Amino acid sequence: MSDAEHVSIWMRPERPARGPKPAYSRARITEAAVRIADAEGLEAATMRRIAADIGAGAMSLYRYVPSRDDLIQLMADRLMGEIDVEGMPSGDWRADLVRYADGLRAMWLRHPWIATANRALLGFGPNQLRLIEAVMGVLDPHLPIDENLGLMAVLHGYVEGAARDEVGWIEEVRRSGVGEDEWLARSRPYLRHLLESGEYPVFSRIALEANRPRMSRDQQFRYGLERVLDCIATSLPASLPPALPPG
Repeated sequence: MSDAEHVSIWMRPERPARGPKPAYSRARITEAAVRIADAEGLEAATMRRIAADIGAGAMSLYRYVPSRDDLIQLMADRLMGEIDVEGMPSGDWRADLVRYADGLRAMWLRHPWIATANRALLGFGPNQLRLIEAVMGVLDPHLPIDENLGLMAVLHGYVEGAARDEVGWIEEVRRSGVGEDEWLARSRPYLRHLLESGEYPVFSRIALEANRPRMSRDQQFRYGLERVLDCIATSLPASLPPALPPG
């Protein structure tokens, strides 16, 4: 099928105008795919495996979801539906963006396979559009659209980068069975060698600080997020308050 003939999954009717009611639904297929991916990774969520999960014939599912790209778009949009943006914009831009960032990070940690999905696919599904309207709407009255898009790219880059690091640790622990503390313990002889060499003074400071009480993952994330929001604040009109006073 050529690009000109491609029809977005969101434009395809889920059921024909006439005929019997379909035995399955995209929502059911998508839920099964997400459940399998959560347990075993995105590659495990094949049409054959989904069909076995819901008791269908693998080929029959292509009537509902024509391609792998369509399936991933449905799955990604299903995950975006977990992010609560009800009531945004609220009038407190900073609180709104903190809430969204926390929700986006939490979604990544619940579904680490999202890091392996083809995120370049422009789906514009209903949940993605809901997020665009709510989150972009937070700054829309105060900035040109290009500036708004740029600042949202900075916010998303931070949140997804931090979440990807956390997901990487989670997956490595699952794969190897070695936790972060044990990994650090195993690395001590080599770290001691590096410290004693005197060739890496900045790295040495990092390694020495690692032996002191550290911020938790949540604290690290919030610290970085606040710095990103401080950056966004410098682009907003001076007349706009940084946040509404507590109610």
